Amino acid sequence: MTNKSLIMLTGFIGLLAAVLVGLGEFLLHFDPEARFASGGYDFMLAPSETRQSLGHFVGVLAAPLYVVGCWHIYLMLKPANQKLAFIAFLLGAYGFMIGADWISSRASIGAITHLQAAGADNLKGLVGLYEYRYETLLTVIRVTTLAMSVIIAVIAWVGRGHYSKMMAFLNPIVLLILNFLIYLVAPEIGKYMMPIALNIGFGLFFILSLIQASQITENKDVV
Repeated sequence: MTNKSLIMLTGFIGLLAAVLVGLGEFLLHFDPEARFASGGYDFMLAPSETRQSLGHFVGVLAAPLYVVGCWHIYLMLKPANQKLAFIAFLLGAYGFMIGADWISSRASIGAITHLQAAGADNLKGLVGLYEYRYETLLTVIRVTTLAMSVIIAVIAWVGRGHYSKMMAFLNPIVLLILNFLIYLVAPEIGKYMMPIALNIGFGLFFILSLIQASQITENKDVV
């Protein structure tokens, strides 16, 4: 397999991860009333148990594909600085592994939220324990995405990798933040994006990355 073929293949797999995990999170989280800023889990009352179970399996089974997408980013950054590129891969892969653990918990908190709304007793402590165990994991993937984005921005700006300089400003963390800004400015549009903001950010990034990868003229075999 040529270098370009491997770059394109891993990029498409990364994009597939963003689409499938995004679909899973949308099924798990989407609330037409957009109760995402209420400070609790009221937004999880909107999806049915069946929808949350489907979202659980789609999201969890697809999440590991993000690791292949991170290898695509490594290959795109490698010509500029192999060590920094590999650090970016490790950060991204580790973050998505933790993210996969987090998304595997969402159907459970959905079930707890539905039971709590139905008046079941002694569930407040379970919700608090869930927040401690799992919501903290979401912070890990946000931090690793930030760190990886900084490396992408620096290498893209230097201009010795496969990324153009514009990617210094279109890295995953910036695209993620844009989702939140759209929600604040246009909540009627943003409410469809907020449940899957991270996946939209990485999906757009992989699309831009694939466009630039398609322009690579290198055809040497991968070593």
